[in-house]
Amino acid sequence: MKLTNRKFNPLKYRYILGMRVDATSYEDATQRIIEWAYEGQNCYVCVANVHMTMEAFDNAEFANIVNNAALVTPDGMPLVWTLKALGIKKTSRVYGPTLTLYLCKAAAQAGIPIGLYGGTPESLAAFNTFLYQHFPGIKIACKIAPPFRPLTPDEDKAYTKQIGESGAKILLVGIGCPKQELWMAEHKHHIPSVMVGVGAAFDFHSGRVKQSPSWMQKIGMEWLFRLIMEPRRLWKRYFKHNPRFVVFFMMQWLASWFGWKLFEKNSISQTR
Repeated sequence: MKLTNRKFNPLKYRYILGMRVDATSYEDATQRIIEWAYEGQNCYVCVANVHMTMEAFDNAEFANIVNNAALVTPDGMPLVWTLKALGIKKTSRVYGPTLTLYLCKAAAQAGIPIGLYGGTPESLAAFNTFLYQHFPGIKIACKIAPPFRPLTPDEDKAYTKQIGESGAKILLVGIGCPKQELWMAEHKHHIPSVMVGVGAAFDFHSGRVKQSPSWMQKIGMEWLFRLIMEPRRLWKRYFKHNPRFVVFFMMQWLASWFGWKLFEKNSISQTR
């Protein structure tokens, strides 16, 4: 990918139940992240779905974290549909695992080192092998699989130092929503990287977790596939969040027809 050091046009966006979602694309998001990394910016990118939207709806502090991200992509098809319903007709899905591949390819071509934070030692090892096979020349500066528990201050300090000293300019963070967004916001001023919350991308691409068929993704039924695959872990999330999202967004959409601002932080005609 050619680095142009150019200024980007403002993105259109909408507040969906109070959470900002940007109308971007794989190409646009990748170019922005690569340019930010090349410029040495410290920032973070959120890859948003219904789960994140409802976490933000329920928690104003978390909503503020997402809304202050450098970029918020519409990971799930329901968010693509809601952007279109709110007037942005030209928008597309920017799915975290696929964006991960775009970024790794572009980083390899541009010689930008990346870092991996999340998963298990086994999944990181498998993902590492996958990356070297598919993107020859990619520079993986660090690989960290933190424990599945709150870190001690010393552990967090050590990991932060390791990432900073590694030289990684793009850090893929795969520790799940909302944990990864909270972590990225907390470390924004301590890690000199563009941090991208990619959720389960490491597990998907390492083959440890199966992805849903593309036809299910296109019709917004990926959640059902994941529920079938991991019912004990995911049933509470989907049954809590999905019905409420539909109800509350319908209220927002109907209110927009009358010019009313419901669940919106700002006017839906703004761009950024």
